[in-house]
Amino acid sequence: MEKLSMQQLGRHSAEAFKQLEKLPLVVVLDNVRSMHNVGSIFRSADAFKIHSIYLCGFTPQPPHRDIHKTALGSTETVAWQYFENTIDAITQLQNQGYTILAAEQTSASTPLQQYSWAYPQPLAVVFGNEVDGVSQAAINLCHAVLEIPQMGTKHSLNISVAGGIVLWQLAQQTLPAKP
Repeated sequence: MEKLSMQQLGRHSAEAFKQLEKLPLVVVLDNVRSMHNVGSIFRSADAFKIHSIYLCGFTPQPPHRDIHKTALGSTETVAWQYFENTIDAITQLQNQGYTILAAEQTSASTPLQQYSWAYPQPLAVVFGNEVDGVSQAAINLCHAVLEIPQMGTKHSLNISVAGGIVLWQLAQQTLPAKP
């Protein structure tokens, strides 16, 4: 077994990536504080060809060196928009026909592995603040809430970790079945 080089991995250039068809999936960041978390979400969005990211409220925006530190250039490949508040972002997505999901723990959340995306129906997933999670006002506008099952003593994951898990679970549902 030999580790692959960057050339062997066949990565797209930033310009070629921008031309690729993206998954009809928007990530909505609801008042996320950490620039490193924002950068990590950009990097995961690039990895899974996510359509775009909506940065809401006091969520930091590129360009900033602390975002770039974890994004590693993905702020140049993943489309993004800023909204003063999350409700405006969700309302716009609803008006465009998106199914709105939240990544949160609620009395009616669905375990992530049980959610089936009716791909290519466009989705938006709202991720919340590191302390308070997704706001109740945003949850009230969601069609469903996804919860990552956890087995330890902690009842939450860092947003960058949760984002990677949720985006992978959704993206893998769009991959063709292997023969």
